[in-house]
Formats: sequence, C-alpha cells, structure tokens
Amino acid sequence: MNWRVPLADLDYGEDESRAVLDVLKSRWLSMGGVTQEFESQFAHAVGARHALAVSNATVALHLACLALGIGPGDEVIVPSLTFVATANAVLYTGADVRFADIAGPDDLTISVAAIRACINPRTKAIIIMHYAGYPSQIPEIQKIAIEHHLSIIEDAAHAPGAEMNGRFLGTWGEVGCFSFFANKNLSTGEGGMLVTNRDDIAERAGKLRSHGMTSLTWDRHRGHAYSYDVVDLGYNYRIDEIRSALGLVQLGKLKASNVRRGEIVRQYRLGLEDCGVDLPFADPSGTPAFHLFPILLPEGFERRIFMDRMREEGIQTSIHYPPVHQFSYYQSRYPGVNLPVTEAVAAREVTLPLYPAMTEENIDTVLASVRKSLV
Repeated sequence: MNWRVPLADLDYGEDESRAVLDVLKSRWLSMGGVTQEFESQFAHAVGARHALAVSNATVALHLACLALGIGPGDEVIVPSLTFVATANAVLYTGADVRFADIAGPDDLTISVAAIRACINPRTKAIIIMHYAGYPSQIPEIQKIAIEHHLSIIEDAAHAPGAEMNGRFLGTWGEVGCFSFFANKNLSTGEGGMLVTNRDDIAERAGKLRSHGMTSLTWDRHRGHAYSYDVVDLGYNYRIDEIRSALGLVQLGKLKASNVRRGEIVRQYRLGLEDCGVDLPFADPSGTPAFHLFPILLPEGFERRIFMDRMREEGIQTSIHYPPVHQFSYYQSRYPGVNLPVTEAVAAREVTLPLYPAMTEENIDTVLASVRKSLV
C-alpha cells in the first residue's frame, strides 16, 4: 500500500551507498575489518569494553544466555510485552521463562514488584526490555539482582543511544543486546550487537558466534593463523561486511536522529494531550531513544476500528506488542499465566508513525487523523 505516512522509514542516502560500494570493491564480504571497525566504534559510542556484531538481536540474546551459563533447569524472568524473540532466546538454551507484568499504563517496562514475585530457586537471570527506547527501572532491578545473585541481560533492541544517569542503556547489566532491523533507530536491514564489560562473556560469545572456532577466516586471510580448533558447540551468528558498513554510517547519524525523534514525540504529545488517549512515558528517566510512539486508546474503544480508520487516511499504525504469553505456543507451554496489567494495556495499545525524516506536514496529518479516527 502507498501510505501517506508509513510507520517507519529509512534514513539512508549517498553515504550508505558509498559504504556498500566500498565493501564490494574490496572483494571481502564476510566478517572482517569493516566489522571490527563497527564493533570498535559502537563499543566507544555506548561506553562498553566489548562489542560483538552479530546477524540479529535474537542471536545476541541467545549468545548472552549461553555465555552466562543459562541452560536446562534454569529460569529467566522476562516481560511479556515484548517481541517474542526475547522469550524465544531463553528457550533455545533449554531453560524456561517466567513472565513478569509491566509497571503500568504510564510505564510499559517490566515491573520491579513483579520481578520480585517471580524469583524462585531456579531463577538465574532477568531480561529487561527497554520498551520503545525508554529506560526500565534499572537501579531498582540491579538491587534485586545483587540481592539474589542474578544476572541482568538488557534487551536494548529499541534503545541505541539512550542514557540513564549518564550511562548508556545496554551497559547496565552483564550483557546488552541491540537490534539493527529495518525499522530500528540504527538500521542495517538485519543485524545486531552484543555489548559487555566482562572479558569472559566477550570471549565465550565471540567463539560461539563463529562455530566455536579459535580463529576466523579473516584472521587466516591476513596471515595471522594457519588453522583452527573448535572448542565449543558454536553457531554461525556472524554479520557481514555490507551490513557493518551500513552500521558505521548509521552510527554516525544516531545522535542527531534520536534528537529529531524526540522533537517529533514532543509535538505528538502536545497535539494529543486533550483527545482522550493515554500517552505512556510522560516523565521518562534519563534520555530515551524514542524508537516508538505508543498510545493507549480510550477503554472500550475498538482498536480494529481505529486502525482501519487510520488506514483509510493513509496512516500506517501497528501494535507493540501482542503479549508473548498469549501466543498459542506459549499458552500450551505455560498455561494459566495471568498478567492483568500487561493484558489490559496491550489491548489498548496502538503505535503511531515515528521516524527522523517526518515533516511537519506528516506530523499534522497523523494528529488530525488520530482525532478523526477517535470520533
């Protein structure tokens, strides 16, 4: 469909085109020097000791779980109001998830009280997801983790460049996982990044990322190794040079792009403050990445009707997210999960368009369409 205002759009130009062509001219496409530069610059940008580029954020979460020793018999506390990959990555290890409720309609991140209620002798870690690019209640969650000797994995797929108390999201826990999917603030189409300040995690994740091998094809190409050993049951979770080249260009745009997203969010809030919808994250902690703009429809208003009316106006909307615990697979695996706040909020949530290239006309069109669609 030819949308008047799409949900998201790429901030791509000649710099991205040149970066890709430079890789093609180099005749080295698999993970190599460009990826190493991307990792180095990303680590510096977020203040992490290590950054490992991978094929997507799902595998970053999987590697994080494996590097922390999570496996059969363990449980990991996760939110249900997230993309299903957050939970899937835990199950890949043979461990189980324990779903926790969100804080409330004003804060769609995982609830501190719900985390406490989920802890049991099998609990090994907590995955916090910085929903829409807004910081979770990290200091309080850190206290819980220290008290119960638990690891923290940050699902920072929505949050590249976001900060709290002068520290970037993704660097508060043992591991942070970022997504570079096509609709993200920093986009390479597919791709992701694992960051950590722990040398042992970086070393194990680095080997697992590439078949458990002790040296890479790039090392042998440069004459730094002649052969390799396989020391662990690894995976092919590597990124390629084309995506890393795109990532380097996008990383240079990230700060300005996030600032522009914040400006659009402020205009949205002013334009929607008296039209009957609830607007989460009115008073966020720190500096968000402003990845998504979620609204909560008036209670009892049929979401499908609203989204259909927006579609008729040429405005693309979406839902973030159908709760994971309500999917058929998870209902059969974990029957009887009751998350009243998540379920109530998720039923009312609609995501409006948000991307740096939005014009003032785009913003006004969305605001007018929301008001018209609520009648």
